[in-house]
Amino acid sequence: MVIGAGRLGTALALGLSASGYRIAVLVARRLTRARRAASLIEDRGGVRPKALSIAQLGTTPPVDLILITTPDDAIASIAARLAAIFNATFNATLSSPPSRLSTRRRRQPARVALHASGALPSDVLAPLRECGFSVGSMHPLASISDPSAGAERLRGAAYCVEGDQHAVIVARRLVRDLGGDSFSIDTRNKALYHAAAVMTSGHAVALFDAATELLAHCGLSAARARRVLYPLLRGTLENLATHDDPAAALTGPFARADLATVRRHLAALAASAAPDTLDVYALLGLRSLRLAAANQPDAERVAEIRHALEKAEGGKQRAEGRRRKVSGGK
Repeated sequence: MVIGAGRLGTALALGLSASGYRIAVLVARRLTRARRAASLIEDRGGVRPKALSIAQLGTTPPVDLILITTPDDAIASIAARLAAIFNATFNATLSSPPSRLSTRRRRQPARVALHASGALPSDVLAPLRECGFSVGSMHPLASISDPSAGAERLRGAAYCVEGDQHAVIVARRLVRDLGGDSFSIDTRNKALYHAAAVMTSGHAVALFDAATELLAHCGLSAARARRVLYPLLRGTLENLATHDDPAAALTGPFARADLATVRRHLAALAASAAPDTLDVYALLGLRSLRLAAANQPDAERVAEIRHALEKAEGGKQRAEGRRRKVSGGK
Protein backbone atom coordinates (compact mmCIF):
# COMPACT_ATOMS: atom_id res chain seq x y z
CA MET A 1 0.00 0.00 0.00
CA VAL A 2 1.26 3.47 -0.93
CA ILE A 3 -0.17 6.38 1.02
CA GLY A 4 0.46 9.65 -0.79
CA ALA A 5 -0.20 9.81 -4.52
CA GLY A 6 1.91 12.85 -5.26
CA ARG A 7 4.92 12.88 -7.55
CA LEU A 8 7.17 10.75 -5.34
CA GLY A 9 4.49 8.30 -4.22
CA THR A 10 3.26 7.71 -7.76
CA ALA A 11 6.82 7.39 -9.08
CA LEU A 12 7.66 4.81 -6.39
CA ALA A 13 4.46 2.90 -7.13
CA LEU A 14 5.28 2.90 -10.83
CA GLY A 15 8.85 1.80 -10.22
CA LEU A 16 7.92 -0.97 -7.81
CA SER A 17 5.13 -2.19 -10.08
CA ALA A 18 7.57 -2.37 -12.99
CA SER A 19 9.92 -4.34 -10.72
CA GLY A 20 7.29 -7.01 -10.09
CA TYR A 21 5.62 -5.73 -6.93
CA ARG A 22 1.84 -5.67 -6.65
CA ILE A 23 0.58 -2.29 -5.47
CA ALA A 24 -2.67 -3.34 -3.80
CA VAL A 25 -3.84 0.06 -2.57
CA LEU A 26 -3.04 3.65 -3.49
CA VAL A 27 -4.23 6.36 -1.10
CA ALA A 28 -4.41 10.11 -1.61
CA ARG A 29 -6.01 12.99 0.24
CA ARG A 30 -8.61 13.20 -2.53
CA LEU A 31 -10.15 10.17 -4.18
CA THR A 32 -9.87 11.75 -7.64
CA ARG A 33 -6.09 12.05 -7.25
CA ALA A 34 -5.81 8.45 -6.03
CA ARG A 35 -7.80 7.25 -9.03
CA ARG A 36 -5.71 9.32 -11.42
CA ALA A 37 -2.48 7.87 -10.00
CA ALA A 38 -3.89 4.33 -9.95
CA SER A 39 -4.77 4.64 -13.64
CA LEU A 40 -1.04 4.88 -14.40
CA ILE A 41 -0.19 1.64 -12.61
CA GLU A 42 -0.92 -1.94 -13.57
CA ASP A 43 0.76 -5.10 -12.33
CA ARG A 44 1.83 -7.83 -14.70
CA GLY A 45 -1.64 -9.33 -14.53
CA GLY A 46 -3.18 -6.06 -15.68
CA VAL A 47 -4.68 -5.29 -12.25
CA ARG A 48 -4.73 -1.69 -11.05
CA PRO A 49 -4.37 -0.67 -7.39
CA LYS A 50 -7.49 0.03 -5.36
CA ALA A 51 -7.84 3.80 -5.07
CA LEU A 52 -8.85 5.26 -1.70
CA SER A 53 -9.05 8.67 -0.12
CA ILE A 54 -7.53 9.36 3.30
CA ALA A 55 -11.07 9.35 4.69
CA GLN A 56 -11.42 5.75 3.50
CA LEU A 57 -8.29 4.41 5.25
CA GLY A 58 -10.44 2.30 7.54
CA THR A 59 -11.54 0.18 4.57
CA THR A 60 -8.01 -0.87 3.59
CA PRO A 61 -7.48 -4.60 3.14
CA PRO A 62 -4.73 -6.36 5.13
CA VAL A 63 -1.28 -5.46 3.80
CA ASP A 64 2.27 -6.49 4.71
CA LEU A 65 4.05 -3.36 3.49
CA ILE A 66 3.06 0.29 3.79
CA LEU A 67 4.92 3.14 2.09
CA ILE A 68 4.00 6.59 3.39
CA THR A 69 4.98 9.26 0.86
CA THR A 70 2.88 12.16 2.14
CA PRO A 71 4.34 15.58 3.03
CA ASP A 72 6.41 15.45 6.22
CA ASP A 73 3.88 17.26 8.40
CA ALA A 74 1.25 14.58 7.68
CA ILE A 75 3.32 11.47 8.42
CA ALA A 76 2.82 11.40 12.21
CA SER A 77 -0.94 11.78 11.95
CA ILE A 78 -1.14 9.11 9.23
CA ALA A 79 0.87 6.72 11.43
CA ALA A 80 -1.42 7.36 14.40
CA ARG A 81 -4.51 6.85 12.27
CA LEU A 82 -3.20 3.61 10.78
CA ALA A 83 -2.23 2.37 14.22
CA ALA A 84 -5.77 2.94 15.45
CA ILE A 85 -7.09 0.96 12.49
CA PHE A 86 -4.68 -1.98 12.80
CA ASN A 87 -4.30 -2.07 16.57
CA ALA A 88 -7.44 -4.10 17.28
CA THR A 89 -6.39 -6.86 14.90
CA PHE A 90 -2.86 -6.99 16.32
CA ASN A 91 -4.09 -7.07 19.92
CA ALA A 92 -6.41 -9.93 19.03
CA THR A 93 -3.41 -11.84 17.69
CA LEU A 94 -1.44 -11.26 20.90
CA SER A 95 -4.37 -12.40 23.06
CA SER A 96 -4.59 -15.74 21.23
CA PRO A 97 -2.95 -18.85 22.71
CA PRO A 98 0.85 -18.76 22.11
CA SER A 99 2.08 -20.44 18.97
CA ARG A 100 5.33 -20.66 17.06
CA LEU A 101 3.92 -18.23 14.48
CA SER A 102 2.90 -15.60 17.04
CA THR A 103 6.25 -15.96 18.85
CA ARG A 104 8.16 -15.44 15.61
CA ARG A 105 5.98 -12.47 14.71
CA ARG A 106 6.69 -10.79 18.04
CA ARG A 107 10.41 -11.33 17.56
CA GLN A 108 10.47 -10.11 13.95
CA PRO A 109 7.28 -8.42 12.74
CA ALA A 110 6.10 -9.65 9.35
CA ARG A 111 4.57 -6.26 8.54
CA VAL A 112 6.69 -3.26 7.61
CA ALA A 113 5.92 0.46 7.41
CA LEU A 114 8.34 2.84 5.71
CA HIS A 115 8.10 6.56 5.16
CA ALA A 116 9.95 8.44 2.42
CA SER A 117 10.87 11.62 4.30
CA GLY A 118 14.48 12.69 4.17
CA ALA A 119 14.25 14.89 7.27
CA LEU A 120 12.18 12.78 9.70
CA PRO A 121 13.51 9.72 11.56
CA SER A 122 11.76 6.37 11.49
CA ASP A 123 10.59 6.93 15.08
CA VAL A 124 7.82 9.14 13.74
CA LEU A 125 6.12 5.82 12.89
CA ALA A 126 6.32 4.63 16.52
CA PRO A 127 2.51 4.16 16.80
CA LEU A 128 2.73 1.52 14.07
CA ARG A 129 5.62 -0.19 15.84
CA GLU A 130 3.42 -0.48 18.92
CA CYS A 131 0.84 -2.46 16.96
CA GLY A 132 3.25 -4.91 15.38
CA PHE A 133 4.96 -3.21 12.46
CA SER A 134 8.67 -2.95 11.94
CA VAL A 135 9.23 0.71 10.99
CA GLY A 136 11.83 2.54 8.98
CA SER A 137 12.45 5.16 6.34
CA MET A 138 13.56 4.94 2.72
CA HIS A 139 14.41 8.29 1.13
CA PRO A 140 15.58 8.45 -2.49
CA LEU A 141 18.23 10.99 -3.41
CA ALA A 142 16.42 11.84 -6.62
CA SER A 143 14.72 14.93 -7.99
CA ILE A 144 11.15 13.96 -8.87
CA SER A 145 9.20 16.59 -10.78
CA ASP A 146 7.05 14.16 -12.81
CA PRO A 147 5.87 10.65 -11.79
CA SER A 148 6.67 8.89 -15.08
CA ALA A 149 10.12 10.43 -15.52
CA GLY A 150 10.64 10.11 -11.78
CA ALA A 151 10.12 6.35 -11.91
CA GLU A 152 13.07 6.15 -14.29
CA ARG A 153 15.20 8.41 -12.07
CA LEU A 154 14.52 6.15 -9.11
CA ARG A 155 16.39 3.40 -10.94
CA GLY A 156 20.04 3.84 -10.12
CA ALA A 157 19.37 6.43 -7.41
CA ALA A 158 20.92 6.29 -3.95
CA TYR A 159 18.54 5.73 -1.03
CA CYS A 160 19.07 6.52 2.63
CA VAL A 161 17.48 3.79 4.76
CA GLU A 162 17.27 3.61 8.56
CA GLY A 163 15.03 2.18 11.24
CA ASP A 164 14.28 -1.18 12.83
CA GLN A 165 16.45 -4.06 11.66
CA HIS A 166 13.73 -5.92 9.76
CA ALA A 167 12.43 -2.70 8.15
CA VAL A 168 15.96 -1.86 6.96
CA ILE A 169 16.32 -5.34 5.46
CA VAL A 170 13.04 -4.92 3.57
CA ALA A 171 13.94 -1.37 2.48
CA ARG A 172 17.30 -2.52 1.13
CA ARG A 173 15.51 -5.26 -0.83
CA LEU A 174 13.13 -2.72 -2.33
CA VAL A 175 16.03 -0.47 -3.30
CA ARG A 176 17.90 -3.37 -4.86
CA ASP A 177 14.83 -4.36 -6.88
CA LEU A 178 14.42 -0.76 -8.01
CA GLY A 179 17.99 -0.87 -9.31
CA GLY A 180 19.20 1.59 -6.69
CA ASP A 181 21.96 1.73 -4.11
CA SER A 182 21.22 1.99 -0.38
CA PHE A 183 23.18 3.39 2.54
CA SER A 184 22.36 4.02 6.19
CA ILE A 185 23.03 6.82 8.68
CA ASP A 186 22.45 7.32 12.37
CA THR A 187 18.78 8.20 12.86
CA ARG A 188 19.82 11.27 14.86
CA ASN A 189 21.43 12.76 11.75
CA LYS A 190 18.38 12.64 9.47
CA ALA A 191 17.82 16.42 9.43
CA LEU A 192 21.51 17.06 8.70
CA TYR A 193 21.44 14.47 5.92
CA HIS A 194 18.37 16.06 4.39
CA ALA A 195 19.90 19.54 4.56
CA ALA A 196 22.80 18.19 2.47
CA ALA A 197 20.32 16.79 -0.06
CA VAL A 198 18.44 20.11 -0.27
CA MET A 199 21.68 22.03 -0.77
CA THR A 200 22.65 19.69 -3.60
CA SER A 201 19.30 19.72 -5.38
CA GLY A 202 16.92 22.47 -4.28
CA HIS A 203 19.59 25.09 -3.65
CA ALA A 204 21.24 24.24 -6.96
CA VAL A 205 17.94 25.10 -8.65
CA ALA A 206 17.76 28.38 -6.73
CA LEU A 207 21.35 29.16 -7.69
CA PHE A 208 20.60 28.41 -11.33
CA ASP A 209 17.57 30.71 -11.15
CA ALA A 210 19.75 33.52 -9.75
CA ALA A 211 22.26 33.05 -12.56
CA THR A 212 19.43 33.10 -15.10
CA GLU A 213 18.19 36.38 -13.63
CA LEU A 214 21.63 37.94 -13.99
CA LEU A 215 21.81 36.94 -17.66
CA ALA A 216 18.34 38.42 -18.15
CA HIS A 217 19.77 41.72 -16.88
CA CYS A 218 22.42 41.34 -19.58
CA GLY A 219 19.69 41.29 -22.22
CA LEU A 220 19.01 37.58 -22.75
CA SER A 221 15.52 36.20 -22.52
CA ALA A 222 14.90 33.83 -19.62
CA ALA A 223 14.58 30.89 -22.01
CA ARG A 224 17.80 31.78 -23.82
CA ALA A 225 19.62 32.29 -20.51
CA ARG A 226 18.64 28.83 -19.37
CA ARG A 227 19.72 27.25 -22.65
CA VAL A 228 23.21 28.76 -22.55
CA LEU A 229 23.71 27.78 -18.89
CA TYR A 230 22.63 24.13 -19.23
CA PRO A 231 25.87 22.93 -20.89
CA LEU A 232 27.92 24.74 -18.25
CA LEU A 233 25.99 23.05 -15.46
CA ARG A 234 26.26 19.65 -17.16
CA GLY A 235 30.01 20.11 -17.54
CA THR A 236 30.35 20.92 -13.85
CA LEU A 237 28.41 17.79 -12.90
CA GLU A 238 30.62 15.72 -15.19
CA ASN A 239 33.73 17.20 -13.57
CA LEU A 240 32.37 16.36 -10.12
CA ALA A 241 31.63 12.81 -11.23
CA THR A 242 35.11 12.43 -12.74
CA HIS A 243 37.14 13.67 -9.76
CA ASP A 244 37.08 12.12 -6.31
CA ASP A 245 37.77 15.49 -4.67
CA PRO A 246 35.40 18.43 -5.39
CA ALA A 247 38.43 20.74 -5.18
CA ALA A 248 39.73 19.17 -8.38
CA ALA A 249 36.47 20.07 -10.15
CA LEU A 250 36.64 23.74 -9.12
CA THR A 251 37.31 26.13 -11.99
CA GLY A 252 37.06 29.90 -12.46
CA PRO A 253 38.46 32.90 -10.60
CA PHE A 254 38.43 31.31 -7.14
CA ALA A 255 40.44 28.30 -8.33
CA ARG A 256 42.94 30.75 -9.87
CA ALA A 257 42.79 33.27 -7.00
CA ASP A 258 41.97 35.93 -9.61
CA LEU A 259 41.52 38.96 -7.37
CA ALA A 260 40.79 41.51 -10.10
CA THR A 261 37.99 39.41 -11.57
CA VAL A 262 36.37 38.79 -8.20
CA ARG A 263 36.42 42.52 -7.47
CA ARG A 264 34.74 43.23 -10.80
CA HIS A 265 32.08 40.61 -10.00
CA LEU A 266 31.38 42.12 -6.58
CA ALA A 267 31.05 45.63 -8.00
CA ALA A 268 28.72 44.50 -10.79
CA LEU A 269 26.53 42.49 -8.41
CA ALA A 270 26.32 45.36 -5.93
CA ALA A 271 25.08 47.64 -8.71
CA SER A 272 22.70 45.14 -10.28
CA ALA A 273 18.94 45.00 -9.95
CA ALA A 274 19.33 41.63 -8.18
CA PRO A 275 21.19 42.66 -5.00
CA ASP A 276 20.48 39.39 -3.16
CA THR A 277 22.87 37.68 -5.58
CA LEU A 278 25.74 39.58 -3.93
CA ASP A 279 25.16 37.67 -0.69
CA VAL A 280 24.98 34.37 -2.53
CA TYR A 281 28.17 35.08 -4.46
CA ALA A 282 30.09 36.21 -1.37
CA LEU A 283 29.05 33.25 0.81
CA LEU A 284 29.77 30.64 -1.85
CA GLY A 285 32.95 32.47 -2.79
CA LEU A 286 34.28 32.00 0.74
CA ARG A 287 33.52 28.29 0.45
CA SER A 288 35.23 28.16 -2.95
CA LEU A 289 38.34 29.73 -1.44
CA ARG A 290 38.52 26.86 1.03
CA LEU A 291 38.34 24.40 -1.85
CA ALA A 292 40.93 26.36 -3.81
CA ALA A 293 43.45 25.86 -1.01
CA ALA A 294 44.12 22.41 -2.48
CA ASN A 295 45.48 24.15 -5.60
CA GLN A 296 47.97 26.11 -3.46
CA PRO A 297 47.13 29.55 -4.91
CA ASP A 298 49.01 32.71 -3.95
CA ALA A 299 48.32 33.15 -0.22
CA GLU A 300 48.39 36.95 -0.39
CA ARG A 301 45.82 37.13 -3.16
CA VAL A 302 43.62 34.58 -1.37
CA ALA A 303 43.68 36.78 1.73
CA GLU A 304 42.70 39.83 -0.33
CA ILE A 305 39.85 37.95 -2.00
CA ARG A 306 38.60 36.78 1.39
CA HIS A 307 38.71 40.34 2.69
CA ALA A 308 36.77 41.62 -0.34
CA LEU A 309 34.11 38.93 0.10
CA GLU A 310 33.76 39.56 3.83
CA LYS A 311 33.59 43.30 3.21
CA ALA A 312 30.80 42.78 0.67
CA GLU A 313 28.85 40.74 3.23
CA GLY A 314 29.51 43.23 6.01
CA GLY A 315 28.50 46.19 3.85
CA LYS A 316 25.19 44.53 3.05
CA GLN A 317 24.56 43.81 6.71
CA ARG A 318 25.38 47.41 7.71
CA ALA A 319 23.05 48.76 5.03
CA GLU A 320 20.31 46.48 6.28
CA GLY A 321 20.92 47.69 9.83
CA ARG A 322 20.61 51.32 8.72
CA ARG A 323 17.38 50.55 6.88
CA ARG A 324 15.88 48.93 9.97
CA LYS A 325 16.96 51.86 12.12
CA VAL A 326 15.28 54.34 9.78
CA SER A 327 12.09 52.27 9.67
CA GLY A 328 11.96 51.98 13.45
CA GLY A 329 13.26 48.39 13.63
CA LYS A 330 10.36 46.96 11.65
